[in-house]
Amino acid sequence: MARSRRLAVVLALEERKEKEALERMGEARELAEQHREQVEKLNRYQEEYRDQIRKSQQGVVKVNQLQAWQAFITQLDQVILQQQKQLAQAETVFEARRQEWLQAWERRRGMENYIETCRQQEFREQDLQEQKLADEAAGRAFARRHR
Repeated sequence: MARSRRLAVVLALEERKEKEALERMGEARELAEQHREQVEKLNRYQEEYRDQIRKSQQGVVKVNQLQAWQAFITQLDQVILQQQKQLAQAETVFEARRQEWLQAWERRRGMENYIETCRQQEFREQDLQEQKLADEAAGRAFARRHR
């Protein structure tokens, strides 16, 4: 069973790499979620602000007040667009981290399967060796009885 035991070190290394990749993926997911929440908050805030403008426009509104509202909405549009770009970048990073984790998972799983195959081969070899020894012992016992 020497080979499968030696490979346990490699498996431990692959498990560590997988765990690290999973942690990086989690961090990237969290960052993307923060950006998504920020975009949603900004969109809600902008909608609420527009509602307030509509309600206040039912009466007479000064031109400079209307221009100030429009300038603020334009600024909000810019901020939302910027946040959406950051969200898209964060989602791209998350997907890359997810792919890295998936590859690490597959390598770890492949190593586990290989180790299991080695163990089965070692058991078969051990069984064959034991069978050979048993056959030799039976042959010697037969030969002693028939001398």
